Amino acid sequence: MLILGLDPGLRRTGWGVIEADRGRLAFVAAGTIGPPTDADLADRLRVLHDGLAAMIAAQRPMAAAVEQTFVNRNPAATLKLGMARGVVLLAPALAGLPVAEYEPTVIKRAVVGTGRADKTQMQMMVRVLLPASGEVGADAADALAVAITHAHMAETAGRVAAGSGRIG
Repeated sequence: MLILGLDPGLRRTGWGVIEADRGRLAFVAAGTIGPPTDADLADRLRVLHDGLAAMIAAQRPMAAAVEQTFVNRNPAATLKLGMARGVVLLAPALAGLPVAEYEPTVIKRAVVGTGRADKTQMQMMVRVLLPASGEVGADAADALAVAITHAHMAETAGRVAAGSGRIG
């Protein structure tokens, strides 16, 4: 199953696609979408949407997962990030993909083993789990971590639904 992970941002939205097959993960593609910072908000959101729609059409994932963002101290920045997050949720939904959301601490626990992992630890573990990903940028690595989390959660849910309850 191809899984799309998304790390929302108005300056840069990271995306990463992995293939998950019975507990095995493989890197497919990753990158960022960066709307022009000098454009007005509506145009930046449109560029973000169009970039996501084109990437989804090219990669053809079967599911999407999005990192939930935390509330910033700056209300204006939080509102703008919320708008970008809305576009990031909408684009895969419009493509007919199921969309899951995960809190940052859940993602960190799933990838590193602790909810307090820093960016460096996350990037290192993404390279360990997906060696073919190479040196992707921080936003793309975060998106790959979201996809990895979804793969782990979906596998666990599938085993529980099947009644095995075995995780290893």
